[in-house]
Formats: sequence, C-alpha cells, structure tokens
Amino acid sequence: SKAAKMKLKHNINPVLLQLINFIILVYTLVTYIPWYILSGSKQAIEKAKQVKARPVNNKAGGAYRSVNSLHCLASVLYPGCDTLDKVFKYAKTKFKDKKLLGTREILKEEDEIQPSGKVFKKVILGKYTWLSYEDVYIKAVNFGNGLAVLGQQPKTNIAIFCETRAEWMIAAQACFMCNYQLVTLYATLGGPAIVHGLNETEVTTIITSKELMQTKLKEIVSQVPLLRHIITVDGKPTMWSEFPKGVIVHTMASVQAMGAKADAGNKQPSRPVPSDIAVIMYTSGSTGIPKGVMISHCNIIAGITGMAERIPNLGEKDIYIGYLPLAHVLELSAELVCLSHGCRIGYSSPQTLADQSSKIKKGSKGDVTTLKPTLMAAVPEIMDRIYKNVMNKVNEMTSFQRNLFILAYNYKMEQISKGYTTPLCDSLIFRKVRMLLGGKIRILLCGGAPLSAATQRFMNICFCCPVGQGYGLTESAGAGTITEVWDYTTGRVGAPLVCCEIKLMNWEEGGYYNTDKPYPRGEILIGGQNVTAGYYKNEARTKKDFTVDENGQRWLHTGDIGEFHHDGCLKIIDRKKDLVKLQAGEYVSLGKVEAALKNLPLVDNICAYASSFHSYVIGFVVPNQKELAELARKKGFKGTWEEICNSPEMEKEVLKVLAEAAMAANLEKFEIPVKIRLSPDPWTPETGLVTDAFKLKRKELTAYYQMDIDRMYGKNVK
Repeated sequence: SKAAKMKLKHNINPVLLQLINFIILVYTLVTYIPWYILSGSKQAIEKAKQVKARPVNNKAGGAYRSVNSLHCLASVLYPGCDTLDKVFKYAKTKFKDKKLLGTREILKEEDEIQPSGKVFKKVILGKYTWLSYEDVYIKAVNFGNGLAVLGQQPKTNIAIFCETRAEWMIAAQACFMCNYQLVTLYATLGGPAIVHGLNETEVTTIITSKELMQTKLKEIVSQVPLLRHIITVDGKPTMWSEFPKGVIVHTMASVQAMGAKADAGNKQPSRPVPSDIAVIMYTSGSTGIPKGVMISHCNIIAGITGMAERIPNLGEKDIYIGYLPLAHVLELSAELVCLSHGCRIGYSSPQTLADQSSKIKKGSKGDVTTLKPTLMAAVPEIMDRIYKNVMNKVNEMTSFQRNLFILAYNYKMEQISKGYTTPLCDSLIFRKVRMLLGGKIRILLCGGAPLSAATQRFMNICFCCPVGQGYGLTESAGAGTITEVWDYTTGRVGAPLVCCEIKLMNWEEGGYYNTDKPYPRGEILIGGQNVTAGYYKNEARTKKDFTVDENGQRWLHTGDIGEFHHDGCLKIIDRKKDLVKLQAGEYVSLGKVEAALKNLPLVDNICAYASSFHSYVIGFVVPNQKELAELARKKGFKGTWEEICNSPEMEKEVLKVLAEAAMAANLEKFEIPVKIRLSPDPWTPETGLVTDAFKLKRKELTAYYQMDIDRMYGKNVK
C-alpha cells in the first residue's frame, strides 16, 4: 500500500517488535470507543468519504463544481462589499480595536564572523508590537491622501518593491481605497526584470525599503526615465544624493503626514468599482521575462471568498505568520483572507522564522516561537527543508530514541490513513517537533508547486495538523482548489473552490482525454469571477491563455494536466510545457521524473532535461552536502566540496542511487536519467535559476548548464 511505502525503517528485534505490536493493538482497542464518542471523529471520517465536487452536466468535459456551489458560484465575501476598500471598511468596523498587524522590534544587531571568514548579520528580536484595525485604517487613509498630494491620480499605476512587512499591507490598502493600480514586483527579481516592469507600467512612484533601494534600485534608477518619487517605508536612507535629478526620496511617515494635513477639507477620493484593476502582479514566471497579470477587485474578492470557505472556524482566535513574498498571489490572498476575518497577522522573514534560522542569534527566539501562530502558508521547498532537517535529527538520535520515534511515526501514519487521531503520540512523541513551528499550528496551507506525498504525510504526523494543499495561479487570483481539512489523502489538490469551476480539455499530443477511464484527464481550465482580465499590454498572450464561452464565462487555460477522482478531487499529473518527445518517439514528463527523485535525502534539488534530438534523459542535481560528503567518505573519495561535485566517479555513485529510486517509483526505463551534473551551488531566487516559489526556471537552467548538456550528450566541448 501507499502508506507502507512511506513508513520509516527500524531495526528492532522481531520478537520484541511482536510484543510492541500486541501492546499497541490492546491500547488501540481499549481507547477506540471513548475516543470515537468524545473526539467527533465519526463526523470527520464521514465527511472525508463524501463527494466534494460534481460535474454540472453529463457531457464529457463538463465543468466540475463544489457541492456547496453547484447552482451558483460564490463571488462576494460580505453582502454589499464588492470592492477591497469596502471589505476593509467592513472589517475595521467589526473588529475596530482588535490587533491586526504585528512586527517584532529589533533589540540588537551584530556581525558574527564564521570560521570561513564570512560575516553573517545576526539579530536579537523583542516582542511583537501590534497595530489595531483602526490604526491600520487611519495610516492607510493618510498614506492614500498623501500620494494624491504627490500627484497620484485614480486608475494610474504605482509600484511596490518591498519585503513582506506591515507597511506593504498598509500601502496596498491605501491604493485599494483610492483606486490606484498597485504594481507588485518580487524583491528578488533581477535588475532587467525590474526595469521591464517599471517601464512597461509607466510608474512615476515606487514604494520600497532602505535596503532594497541601496542594493537593487540605486543601480537601475537611471534606466527608468519616468520615475519621480521613491518612498521608503522604514525611514530616510543615509546616502541618497546620488539619485538622478528630478527623483525625490520621501519617507512613508512624511507622505502620511502630508495626507493627514490635506485630509481636512479634501474631497472624497475616487472609489473603485468591482471591475477596476486592483493589482498588476508581475509573475516571476518559470519562462521568459515576467508578465504583469491584471487582477481586479472582484477577482481578488471572489478568490478569497473561495479560500476562506475551506478554512473551518476562521476568526479572531487565529494568528497567521506572514513571511512569504507579498508580491506572490498565495501570500497576498492568505493575508487578505485573514484581514477580512478578524485574524492577527504577525510578520516574519525566512531568515528569522525559527530559532535555527540564519539571522537569529544562537540562544534567542525565532518568530514562530514568539508568535505561536495557528495558521501558516508554505511553499513545498520550505516544507521539504523542514522534513529533511527533522529526519537528519532523527538519524542522529540514540538507537532507542530513533526506534521509539519510528514506531510512533508508523503507528500514526496507519491511524491517519483510517481517519483516526493519536492524542497520546501527539503529546508524548511529536510535541517537540511541533514546537519548531510554535506548537499551536492548526492548519498548514501549501501552494506554489506540487507537494510530495512523503512530505505531506510527515507534516500531518509531526505537526499534528492537516495540510491544506492548494492549486491556483496568479492568473486565477490564486484560487482554484484546496483540499478539505478532513481529507487526509496525499498527492491531490482537492475539489474546486466555491468561487470557481474546473473542466478538463482533451490534449491529444500528450494522450490525455476527458473520456479516459477510470478518471477523466486533460488540460485544466478554470472558470469563474476569480479569473483575471489577462496580461498587461500583452493582448496576444492574453488571447492565447484566456477564452470566453457562449455563456460569457471566462476560462483560463492553465497548461497543467489533471485528472478528476470519483469524489470530485483534482490531481495534477503533468504539465504541457514539461513534456518532451525523445528521438525514438517516447514522451517524457520532466516534472514526473523530478517528483520521483526530489525527496531522496541525497537530493536538495533536481532538474531533469531531455532533447528531441537524443534518446535519453539527463539531469542537473543540487546534492545535499551532508549526504554526499558521507557517500564520498564511504567510497574513499577525498577532496573539497567542489572536487566531490566535479568528480565523474561521484556522479556515477549518485546515478546509482537515482536509478534505484526511479525503479522503486515505477518510472519507465527511458525516463531514468542516464547522466547527471552535480552542482556545488544551491539554486535560489537570487541566482535567477528558480522563481520566488522555488519553481525551476527551465530556460535559465538550460542556458546556465549548456556546456554540461553538450558534454552529457557527447558533443565536442571546446
């Protein structure tokens, strides 16, 4: 069974194991009836078995809708609140003095010199200080009015290029109120991509931070001729005389002060209507230059309406930790869901998230320990990292501790797959692991890329909470599907949200048809109010990716291939762009190959590559430093990290491990990589080889490894 494959291996004496299994059986039988009566799990088990979505008609390729919105798709969160400014005003009135946005104060910053001579900045952070709904509202009103004083007109573009923080959300709310179109750019985008976004949208004002202004904007300001105002959210930078003539640097506080003065006799700003553009979101895109997706007020509201319905008991008791880029649709949607339901949002960053994070001084507390969030969103890359770190710690335990952990892990996996809970294991064995994320997480939301079954199970077991796996695109305002909290199956992304419907379109080249048995398969098309207006100044691409049917329903062609299961849940099985036809005519799905190999302890990241001019698959692998160093030691290979990675001998050894895993995952012989290149350097968004959500940028990776590709395919490399 699938669960048996994911179980951890132990080395317990068989006789002792029989005795332990007998004790577990007795314990299960004795506790089952009181647990069943008291925990309400009967209801959860029944819900998990229910059909979650149905086709609206019996035709092949008919759209699937959630059973909760079969007759009418949901599009409004609160009656009459059809634009984002109205949603915030409603929330402000309802939750007036409640805490909304929290930031930790920096108590001390110091430089720590590493043994290698590198200098790492370390911080000691204090408590979270909070702004109430009322505070945030007033700051946003003043900032919006201040921007008007600087000459910002309704329905014109304004850019934000800033890390995830409270001021980002305040600036966004100001723009929603005054009907300014907010252009969002990732803080990790490269110079040319930033220049492209700023010039294409013709912005005159950019909101940023002191650090990004010094590290990224300073070099490119001269290439953005229309730029007039730079607003820093965290005080005035020390050196700003070098900026070109005509560019003025303001602080956010000074713009808010202008707005507060001007407010008195000023006329009401022009309010948005539902079809007005709220955000032009530049996608980091796994292909080519970034595209600006035009997301309207009604798109975002429909999307967050659908998402909120999948989070039970969402409300004032919840605390959300915000650390992913707010320029990403997953984070922006999640925070707007929280803001509209009275939840608190505490800000963090990947460098300060946990006690072990890179910027946290040893012995001081990371953000999750201080905040103790109940809700958290993560991209699979972060979850995979947590999984590998915990598993490395398990391997370092004493034999007794390790076997105890493994027994509890395997026992809980069996119980979860039957829909049962394990309160004793949770409090005795997994409490310590749970504390890594603060100890209070009740739902982990995952999106951005597919999450492996092994990692999902690990999060379910060790963090004692459901993982809501979602599927959505910037082009669908982040909304598409999310699994329900009582659905503990793995590898699926759930049923369509109540705001949208999904249908599968035949893709003949890949051999996927919506008449396939047992499951209909095809390209995923998303329809509903959450489907966006298209790409900014890119009519040709908009026409290619979006269509309108005879009923006026707008559909997004995602390029992803899915299948619908009998209960109406969707599974992503392929991607159109990832399909390569080999020389002999076999089709290889690169994503499928990567998914089969990515979770090996030896592999931190992998990119499969194939060419129609050759008959085999090759790959680029970022190996796990600890695991590869251990493998080299076992094989008697000595050398520096670079020498190990560049060694043909070690490439062969890693290939053997990959081939074994590929066979175990039932990959076809032609899908298994025949040659690989070990990369000594990790792929981060800063290198430009992966997106902010850590999706592979195939075009950039191909260019980066072109010499290696030529070598692996036997071409003469000069």
